[in-house]
Amino acid sequence: MLGKTAAGLYWMFRYLERAENTARLIEGGFRIALTRPDSADDEWAGVLDSIGARSPYLARHETFEQGQVVNFLLRDPANPTNVLAEIKLARDNARLVRTALSREVWEAVNDCWMQLNAALSRPVPLRDLPEVLGLIRQQSALVRGALHGTMLRNDIFNFARLGTFLERADYTARIIDVKYYVLLPTVAQVGSQDDNMQWEHILRATGGQASFKWLHGGEVSARAIADFLILDGRMPRSIAFCVGKMQSNLNYLAREYDLRKPCHDMADALLGRLSSATIDTVFEHGLHDFNLDFVSRLSALGAQIETDYRFDR
Repeated sequence: MLGKTAAGLYWMFRYLERAENTARLIEGGFRIALTRPDSADDEWAGVLDSIGARSPYLARHETFEQGQVVNFLLRDPANPTNVLAEIKLARDNARLVRTALSREVWEAVNDCWMQLNAALSRPVPLRDLPEVLGLIRQQSALVRGALHGTMLRNDIFNFARLGTFLERADYTARIIDVKYYVLLPTVAQVGSQDDNMQWEHILRATGGQASFKWLHGGEVSARAIADFLILDGRMPRSIAFCVGKMQSNLNYLAREYDLRKPCHDMADALLGRLSSATIDTVFEHGLHDFNLDFVSRLSALGAQIETDYRFDR
């Protein structure tokens, strides 16, 4: 496969995942704003921090007013990572690799773009926000469903899934770090109402609230939730699950091309570190330090994949 085709598939699904993750963060912020209006400004600032968009936002706005933040994240051209821009980039990449996609996948991506372009053609009234955020999640899911239901399990499929899981793992690590470490910076707050609220918000933002409740019942603790989102291989948005899938997809590529590359060893090493870790050792060494180290290693792995498979050619 040409490197540019591999890159198009990989980034197409990274952009789709990124758009869905932004929608999940906005939904979480919206819930907090409804239930705890006194902490709404801090929550919206945290949402911007999670995406790395605080600086460009403050270049245009002085306060973290809900409507302004939501519009900035969904559709403001001043924010190059807004949802509409990410969906357009996903569609642009899909057009570049059109011949590598099944008709169903292409139609799902194109329909995703058309529906969201219409829904985000103007600022979204707050009363319509839940419906629009649901549409973003639904359209992303339809593309993934088309991929799983109609594509051969070959190199095309594996590059697409690598993009999805790398972006998802990065998101989970960053939201744990920002929501917990940045918004709850003092030891005195651990175990407080704000502490529990932030952890429950992390669960919602990763789509894991129902699954966590099914596994743990009414227990809501930092260790249980962190273990679930970092090390539980059954949770499809956990760090361990995503890295395991990345390793699997890379191994399929190694067998298909009959060639191992440095990225394969990096993925093996990263999964090995997660497999040998326990949530007690994570907390003992520091959750923040763990997340920083993981994000750094994941970024290096992503760069190595692009180098090894010549994405620039």
